[in-house]
Amino acid sequence: MGTEVETIRIEGSLLAGLYARHADEALRLSYLLTGDGALAEDLVQDAFVRVAGRLLHLRDPGGFHAYLRKTVVNLAKSHYRRQAVERRYLEQQTEAPPVDPDDLSDRERLRRALMALPIGQRTAIVLRYFEDLSEAQTADLMGRHPGAVKSLVSRGMGTLRTIVGVDV
Repeated sequence: MGTEVETIRIEGSLLAGLYARHADEALRLSYLLTGDGALAEDLVQDAFVRVAGRLLHLRDPGGFHAYLRKTVVNLAKSHYRRQAVERRYLEQQTEAPPVDPDDLSDRERLRRALMALPIGQRTAIVLRYFEDLSEAQTADLMGRHPGAVKSLVSRGMGTLRTIVGVDV
């Protein structure tokens, strides 16, 4: 029993330290992927809960940030996958409400345009330009080939240029 309690204390203090160090970056990534502050916070909390059980088994403690980032990306993808299923179901049940006209600042217009992209394109763009990862790092994180990442970024940026009407 004493060893179990000691392990919980070690994991708890380790998790608290890792949370203090990495939560802000994870929250920023999550917000850029989702565009929703509350959802971003939920995804980050869920990511930390998922990694908590694996803390003592990490081969490279320095790799925690990458592991956390991958967990956040995967949780965002899962969220949007579930949301797409729900949306298709609701569309079959009712008509979509009218969309408000876009009377927004450039920043808000760009955020909305980013949110209009498919999750794969959005994730690739956020990881490449907001997280400043290389194509190889982005490909590894997304579980794709570097060529697929190039394609996703290219198509996503083309769509953003069309929607926003400026060179992004």
